[in-house]
Amino acid sequence: MSVSVEKLSGAAFLPFPELDGMLREELSERFSLSMENAVQYGELIFVPGYNLRNSDGSLRIPGFCRDAMIEPFILRFDSIGEAASELKKIQRSWASCSLSFFRRSSLIQEKLPYINLKPRVFPSKIPVSEIGLFCLLDKGMMLASAKTSSLFPAGRISFVEDHENPPSRAYLKLQESLTLAQTIFGCSLPSADSRCFEAGACPGGWTYVLLNLGCSVLAVDRSELAPSLMKNPLVEFRAHDAFTLKPEALGKFDWVFSDVICYPERLLSWIKVWLESGMTKKMICTIKMQGRADWNLISQFEEIPDSRVVHLNYNKHELTFIHCGKD
Repeated sequence: MSVSVEKLSGAAFLPFPELDGMLREELSERFSLSMENAVQYGELIFVPGYNLRNSDGSLRIPGFCRDAMIEPFILRFDSIGEAASELKKIQRSWASCSLSFFRRSSLIQEKLPYINLKPRVFPSKIPVSEIGLFCLLDKGMMLASAKTSSLFPAGRISFVEDHENPPSRAYLKLQESLTLAQTIFGCSLPSADSRCFEAGACPGGWTYVLLNLGCSVLAVDRSELAPSLMKNPLVEFRAHDAFTLKPEALGKFDWVFSDVICYPERLLSWIKVWLESGMTKKMICTIKMQGRADWNLISQFEEIPDSRVVHLNYNKHELTFIHCGKD
């Protein structure tokens, strides 16, 4: 068999682990796609005939999609060397999402130019470059796309974890969110010159990240943070319902954060109050789902200029709102 490439009409979606059902629900309810003709290729969901691009060239990417194949094709080959050679002819960087034929997929990956697949030490700047995605369907055939929706390998980023100091694992969500803000918008990370406000800060996972970056933090919650954080001179704690505090009464902040459990409607109103006040230009907030996702409401978050709604690798059944306005 000689090497052959067959272009496909449609798009393929890689869900986050254990969220295949959420992605299918979103494709059906939000994007009005009939899933009757969808084909499951390993983890990937291929939807024939679906064009991810809007008329202006922008992409319509589902929130629960870890990575999307924008221009998928089938590559048939005889050997591992042939597969790697054909991929390299198209572009430099590729990542695998193959669970089946994992060993053979790893051997192909080894023959491709190096990309960093290891957990990163935060903060870490991600190179902004195209990275393709491939998935072995059998020993001599793969589904692949040079154009994808993520700058991370197979849409995944992970960080070296600190199992001793953070008061909760929620700190990983903020590390990923800040990395995305830097990658997508070119935002500088919070630093020693940054004044930050965290709503619903207890027990302090996000405050922990900000302190490690040298920020001063106003942490507001009805309950105190972990004792080590309460003693930190960079932390000002207030026992209060953070959503009832007026921006004008608190003053300007470089960043405003919220990982509060609340109804998305209330969060959206609070975000708009802060942005309309002019007291901050950068926000990261977790949108906690209350049962089934209200996609009309999620669209209202996305319509805010200079914003993006994403699902993080460290999220569960929730989405994250990232806003980086221009200084």
